[in-house]
Amino acid sequence: HQKRTARRAREAPQSDRRSRSRAATTPHCGSSSVTTMGQLLAHLMSPHSPEQIFIDFDNAKPSAQEQELWDQIHHALEVGPQVLDKLVNYAGCEQWIRAAITTPTPENEEAAWNKVLPAVDQLQEFYEFSLQLEQSFPKLLVALCRDDPKASLSNQQALAKQLGDVFDFVLRFDDAKMVNPAIQNDFSYYRRSLSRMKLSKKDLNIKVRDELANRMSLFFAYPTPMMKVLSETTVKFLDANSTSVPRDNVVQALGHMANICLDMVDKHKFDSDKTNMFCLRAMTGGIILYDHVCYTGVFTKKSMINIKGAVQVLKNYSSATTADAPTTSTDGLLNALRFTTLHLNDPDTPGAIKQLLA
Repeated sequence: HQKRTARRAREAPQSDRRSRSRAATTPHCGSSSVTTMGQLLAHLMSPHSPEQIFIDFDNAKPSAQEQELWDQIHHALEVGPQVLDKLVNYAGCEQWIRAAITTPTPENEEAAWNKVLPAVDQLQEFYEFSLQLEQSFPKLLVALCRDDPKASLSNQQALAKQLGDVFDFVLRFDDAKMVNPAIQNDFSYYRRSLSRMKLSKKDLNIKVRDELANRMSLFFAYPTPMMKVLSETTVKFLDANSTSVPRDNVVQALGHMANICLDMVDKHKFDSDKTNMFCLRAMTGGIILYDHVCYTGVFTKKSMINIKGAVQVLKNYSSATTADAPTTSTDGLLNALRFTTLHLNDPDTPGAIKQLLA
């Protein structure tokens, strides 16, 4: 009996040391050198393991606990479809601008100015929506990331749906903006003409003056302006709220969101192509933002996101083609992964992932 007791006493410290050693070598995104129990748990959940969570994007309704915040976010996002519609149908002023430049008569210049002025008012709407997004998105992060992120996504499905709404809007906006060079061309002409119009006293109807014009110019100059706003807003939020909302919680929430959406598309949880595309945009948005806030990025082998599975789903997805619902391409989402992530070309990124996105 005494020998067995002594042996157990010797074995216990060894077991404790092994446990501490495993914890010490577990990587995490909250810091480049300090480990946390939260990241240990996230790492133990293999990125290839199903999340076992279903978020009912088609029918999610806010609970009494969610209602107040849901109303605030809904108010900020409700004009999103109108903004997208205006962007998609933005025709530009190329004809009038070209005439004013090639044949700079007072009549041509005035015609171009009269055409550009209302167009810039529309661009101001787009920019102001980005400011609303900048103000409202941190509130979602607090609600979904303050406590256990996985439980929050599961138990606050209406807010999880709004997180998806943000990603859905941002990716659709940036995709439409990238293929419409008229936006930057029109705004560049507007800024060049602004001084001349002020000198000629024709600036009475001008809403976008110098300071605002400078801010808008920086916004539209970026290829994917809405995602830039989202990533910068998240980084600023984490820097300012590192104690109340740990970075690891935000990283895990984004990782779970991406994996949940991947699982739901991969397992055909939804019949609607519209809902499946919503899932794929939410997944892609989660991946991109994860890559911006996690120090080691999303493409390493230690990432909690099943990035290989996500890219394969995007490449293989094909929607039903009907007269009312033509095939929806995921090329824009693949390009978003190629060009708006930070760590794709890092040395630690596996060659197989680089090849998939080549």
